[in-house]
Amino acid sequence: MTFDDQPSHYDTYHDSYAGLPVFTVLCEESEVEAPPPDPGAVAWKLEASEWNDDAPEEIAASVQWFFEHVDTTKVTAIVLGEWEDNYEDSCEPVIAALAGNADRLPELRSVFLGAMSPEQSEISWIQQADVTPLLAAFPRLERLEVRGGTGLEFPAVRHQSLSVLRFETGGLPAEVVRGVGASDLPALEHLELWFGVDRYGGDSTVADVAGILSGERLPALRHLGLQNCPYADELAGAVAAAPVVARLQTLSLSMGSLGDEGATALLSGQPLTHLRRLDLHHNYLSESMAARLPAALPGVELRLDDRRSREEDWHYVAVSE
Repeated sequence: MTFDDQPSHYDTYHDSYAGLPVFTVLCEESEVEAPPPDPGAVAWKLEASEWNDDAPEEIAASVQWFFEHVDTTKVTAIVLGEWEDNYEDSCEPVIAALAGNADRLPELRSVFLGAMSPEQSEISWIQQADVTPLLAAFPRLERLEVRGGTGLEFPAVRHQSLSVLRFETGGLPAEVVRGVGASDLPALEHLELWFGVDRYGGDSTVADVAGILSGERLPALRHLGLQNCPYADELAGAVAAAPVVARLQTLSLSMGSLGDEGATALLSGQPLTHLRRLDLHHNYLSESMAARLPAALPGVELRLDDRRSREEDWHYVAVSE
């Protein structure tokens, strides 16, 4: 699985997810002329809204309709969109409902939690929960993606099948970063963390990333995204000497505060010419450094766009509130 194009937190996965068209579960009162699609041919989106007449007002009704009307034994992908009071109440009931019905979802391989646009809920307002019950309940799950870091938990786990793990946040708790680093994920190929800022719960430091950078528990990792980071220069220094880098094909330190200090550390550390792609977009690089990088990394596809002014008093991350 590849992510050549950076996923956006504006994407609500209304049209497609995990390579499948999306079918949104409707409320009982909705007038639907066509019958529901083949359960295995679409990704099923569960959501609730007080503004959309075709959606139930409570997420529990969407979940109930799903299990009552769909042959869930064929379902491979689920997207959880908006739920009521998502800025106060977490998605823990939906996680519990899915995990509690694992025997009815034997083919489930992909899950996205919190597919809401900023217009529906700012990313830092989304209340998340411990998402690891999904991994415990679904040993064949291959893809888990989460938007929102408030209340998010990820204690260390072992999972044999997970190949993609992504956290989109404006503030990623340090305990989550450490939990990922302490997890045994032998099949994981794509790992992406959006760190965010302390104001919204992003309280990690570069020391919390040590378990990930060692790569000891991530033997299959091919893409590492350490993104949206306010301490990107310090993080780049750690990445420059990290054992995991040698096995990567693509690396992203995008969306953060990376400047010349961090870029110099990358070029002064272990060779990066084996990389297929290095994504550093949204950065604070000087003109001279932006010119130096391509010359120093021939053959590596570089993304250096969205360069911010180095004269700004505050070097901010791309996604926070």
